[in-house]
Amino acid sequence: MSLSEALTVAHERGSDLVEVSPAADPPVVRVMDYGKFLYREAKREREARKAQKQVEVKEIRLRPKTTDHHRSFKVRDARRWLEEGIKVKVRIRFRGREITYPEIAREQLTRIAEELSNVAVVEQRPNLEGRTMLMVLAPAKKK
Repeated sequence: MSLSEALTVAHERGSDLVEVSPAADPPVVRVMDYGKFLYREAKREREARKAQKQVEVKEIRLRPKTTDHHRSFKVRDARRWLEEGIKVKVRIRFRGREITYPEIAREQLTRIAEELSNVAVVEQRPNLEGRTMLMVLAPAKKK
């Protein structure tokens, strides 16, 4: 049907003429209420956003010289978060010349991973990024 005929049909129905596929030959159009269409699309997007699961990540910051006592209560917090289903980043920051001994930090991170092995899996192995060493722990699948 020609463009003028389609426009008259849309006008008679009190609707809009909306181009659906402009790349087609000839272009495809529909007679519809465009405002209602936009409203339904926006509503569908809101529902999809609501259904998405937000991944929350908590972080624990330590230093290579952190004492066992301090590390134990940080690990206790991490255990609580992992049991709630929240991912945990364990970051060890180096200051000054501490950077020359990355094996101390790697040892601490592996010890933390061992302590939390019953509630967590290592998602990202310890690696050095600038002046920090980072490890990511994800909650283990429940049986």
